[in-house]
Amino acid sequence: MDLLRICEKTGKTSEPALLTISRRNSVPGAVLTVGEGDTGQLGLGPDTMDCKRVKLVPQLEKDVIDVYAGGMHTLCLTKDGKVYTFGCNDESALGRSTAEEDSEMSPGLVAGLGAPVVQLVAGDSFSAALTEAGEVFVWGTYRDSSGAIGLVEANQQETAPRRLPLEASVAQLAAGSNHLALLDTAGHLYTAGNGEQGQLARVPELFSHRGGRRGLEMLLQPQRVPLGGRGARRARFDRVWAGAFCTVVRDSASGALLGAGLNNYSQLGLESAMAWSLEPMRRFSELSIDEFNGAMHHSVARAADGRVYTLGRKEDGRLGVPGLTADLTAPTLVPKVASMKFRSVSAAGYVTLAVTEDGNLYGWGMGSTGQLGLGDDEDRQEPEQAKGKQLENREVLLVSAGGTHTVLLARDRQQNGH
Repeated sequence: MDLLRICEKTGKTSEPALLTISRRNSVPGAVLTVGEGDTGQLGLGPDTMDCKRVKLVPQLEKDVIDVYAGGMHTLCLTKDGKVYTFGCNDESALGRSTAEEDSEMSPGLVAGLGAPVVQLVAGDSFSAALTEAGEVFVWGTYRDSSGAIGLVEANQQETAPRRLPLEASVAQLAAGSNHLALLDTAGHLYTAGNGEQGQLARVPELFSHRGGRRGLEMLLQPQRVPLGGRGARRARFDRVWAGAFCTVVRDSASGALLGAGLNNYSQLGLESAMAWSLEPMRRFSELSIDEFNGAMHHSVARAADGRVYTLGRKEDGRLGVPGLTADLTAPTLVPKVASMKFRSVSAAGYVTLAVTEDGNLYGWGMGSTGQLGLGDDEDRQEPEQAKGKQLENREVLLVSAGGTHTVLLARDRQQNGH
């Protein structure tokens, strides 16, 4: 699933391209959801407000290639590049009208995206989509500690998709709770959104609240993250990820991770409680990381060998390491599944979820939301496999955890010869 590197000129930049604009996954499947759905984020209609075992989402039973859970909404991408959304639309995170009663409770098509979409991400109250033309469309709003701040223009909610004004062709997207991180095809990092916790990696603390005297435009307009230090200006990145309040990139030459943002529980493994610019994540230096995902106070990472590591806040079992008396300040192999290989990981709130290479779903952490898919509301200190009728004959491809719900992409096992 890794995005390919190429060495050709692009139409929008004079630098050689490092990254292609491509999909995260190309295997089509069905959408399944689990957890709390009081705002429609399960996509199961007005009669199902929660479920503790995964359920199949009507209308999205085939031909979907990507899924993403926002705080209280869900995005789904079909193989022909169309985007469907459902869930809370109070701040236009669905990118479509939900004037018709209960229309937010079921999947609805997002119009006005220009070209087929290849990637999508979501935060708490906003969504973003990358088209095959390298353009990014956004809708909804970012929020900070004082409320909504707008998305493209100050204090303006975007009710329908709006193209971000960017010169560069974008190759990758990542979203935190209230910020967006982008890599262009040349491997440069751009950020936009709320910067109060340092997650933009380019806004000093002095200007972090609403841009200070420079105003919100400083935050809302995607700007390239400057790199300091000898040789750093030539650095290019081949992956970008985000946690709720952090941004993480991977150096294309060395494979080293750099991070910025909230680290008050060592969720990035850095020294300081908050990093205002990109800092080397040296505690990951012995690992080759292919996927990183962060919740507010903990993170999960998948290494190139498929093994899963966690770090950060210890409470509620979210790290999957039983018996902890202190937070984990460095990536730690999750012991119960140490011998397993995984293909997809996700962290949100107080939970962590992971999908094995053979398509089984495991969850651990707080159980009260039901989003672990384990059939009850008990906490789990260690990974436990989710089972149920809808998973019996399906292979899970991707998992994405939201505020109180989880969305899965899965395909029938017989299609793979199992």
